[in-house]
Amino acid sequence: MPLDWRRALAIVAHPDDLEYGAAAAIAEWTDAGREVAYLLVTRGEAGIDGMPPEEAAGVREAEQRASAAVVGVDAVEFLDHRDGVIEEGVALRRDLTRAIRRHQPELLVTINHRDTWGGRMWNTPDHRAVGRAVIDAAGDAGNRWIFPEQLMEGSADGGLRPWDGVRWVAVAASPESTHAQAVSESSQERAVRSLAEHRAYIAALSDAEPVAYAQELLGQLAGHAADRFEGRPCVPFELFPR
Repeated sequence: MPLDWRRALAIVAHPDDLEYGAAAAIAEWTDAGREVAYLLVTRGEAGIDGMPPEEAAGVREAEQRASAAVVGVDAVEFLDHRDGVIEEGVALRRDLTRAIRRHQPELLVTINHRDTWGGRMWNTPDHRAVGRAVIDAAGDAGNRWIFPEQLMEGSADGGLRPWDGVRWVAVAASPESTHAQAVSESSQERAVRSLAEHRAYIAALSDAEPVAYAQELLGQLAGHAADRFEGRPCVPFELFPR
């Protein structure tokens, strides 16, 4: 992975998306003094079968903020698109472009936008929609003629400026990974604690204690990644240069 950057914006569909694969890399980056912010397109309100959406939204937002703090991320924002039915299109691109122009990242991080996780393991519509929109919005943000209303002085956005500084989009959990971020034992341990903060969500999925659940799952993912990258503990990404 390239490391000659200072600011990253991680954009995913749901609370917990980043914790299922990218958190250890983010811990490495924040430890090195890089700035990372999170943008969640939904509040994950449809993610817990036994909890009404209006209750789940608050629970999952709080869990995401606690989870981000474990890996050194303080800036966590939510867009309030509807969980489970995110619509890929201009409205989503507009919201993501606005965020990119505000944060001015050099690196964008998202989760697998491809149809499958590899083989016949089908990906979800929300992941596919958000991942593709992130890649598109990386270019939109630098074009002053796309969403020009965001650039007008006195507008609701306060007169943003075009941002053509995104140099890469890094897609976590892609079945077509091209690069990897090496991670330390400490970063791996923090990634486990970061995922374990999603206690209500994990309780709906498993009877296991949250830390044990996170250790087993992330350990399996780390083993698969190490097999592909010379046996080194790492977080893989599919990298799109801009």
